[in-house]
Amino acid sequence: MKNIITQFSRIFVGILFIISGLIKLNDPIGFSYKLAEYFSEPVFNMPFFIPFALGIALFLVILEVVLGIMLLIGYKTKFTVWSLLILIVLFTFLTFYSAYFNVVKDCGCFGDALKLSPWQSFTKDIVLLFFILILFLNQKLVKPLFSNNVQNIVIYANIVLSSLMGVWVLNHLPLIDFRPYKVGNNIQKGMRIPDGAVKSVVEMVFIYKVGGVNKEFTEKELMAIPEGAVFVDRKDKVITEGYVPPIHDFTMEKDGSDYKEEFLAEPKLILITAYDLVKADHSGMAKMEKLNQEAKAKGYKVVGMTASSAEEIAVAKNQFKLTFDFYFCDAITVKTIERANPSIILIEKGTILQKVHHNDIEDLKF
Repeated sequence: MKNIITQFSRIFVGILFIISGLIKLNDPIGFSYKLAEYFSEPVFNMPFFIPFALGIALFLVILEVVLGIMLLIGYKTKFTVWSLLILIVLFTFLTFYSAYFNVVKDCGCFGDALKLSPWQSFTKDIVLLFFILILFLNQKLVKPLFSNNVQNIVIYANIVLSSLMGVWVLNHLPLIDFRPYKVGNNIQKGMRIPDGAVKSVVEMVFIYKVGGVNKEFTEKELMAIPEGAVFVDRKDKVITEGYVPPIHDFTMEKDGSDYKEEFLAEPKLILITAYDLVKADHSGMAKMEKLNQEAKAKGYKVVGMTASSAEEIAVAKNQFKLTFDFYFCDAITVKTIERANPSIILIEKGTILQKVHHNDIEDLKF
């Protein structure tokens, strides 16, 4: 019975680590954004790690895949089980912290393929910890499936292939797009809220400085605010989360107006996204004006989308001799639309027909 439970734990943990790792390896930039969120001030306040988020993300996802395979084939059992235990303890701490303090809404455990709430993520890690502890206590039952030479070949080949996959998706696009902006999706439909959908319950909270300390008061408590208290701010506190459409922060703003409805009605639209023009790839940006001229000659409307300031837009347009206009959208949304900075999206009346990395601009079919 002990052997059956151990082998089940071996298969369950190994497969789950491989799946989780491969999903994130498919989109390591997306996982790096999640790590940067953990490193930011509201969470662990370790901003010095943020520049290394992508490198850490790649290391962790490749490690997940490799450890999963090592467990399945019984390679270096002691090292493998100890590594899994350390990782799951770390992940369990992170997901508990996120859930308890409500600081990170999604751990990114399965990328965009499967969204888990903070408490669901923590529960998943507790389950994994349980099965890894079984493996830890029964390491002698985890036997190798092949000879040492075969095992070495399998592991080294896996490391190489995983690394190559990581490099490829960084220089092109994710092999599988799980985001709401994937090819074939219609942006307008993604923004709609179905009839009868559950609405969020929001409570207004007022912040006053009382005796030098900021205190929160609900609407019902306003009459109880002490004399001399100084108003600081007002915020909306979500009591119950209602239905949130897959696409909810898509804007194309310029000079105080939102032009998304106008542009999404275009039958031939090319959207050039660059969430940060200062950090945008120079070789990629240098290709954008040529694309603009070729697209306009074919009857396309070409516009840019960025979270950069008006001053940064002016500098980029001058630097790369760009003649198309840029419209503002929140950086998180632009990063969700496409990871490359810059990237090109072909749209027909709101439906995404094609997405290409700036390295693959020659593959654009327009």
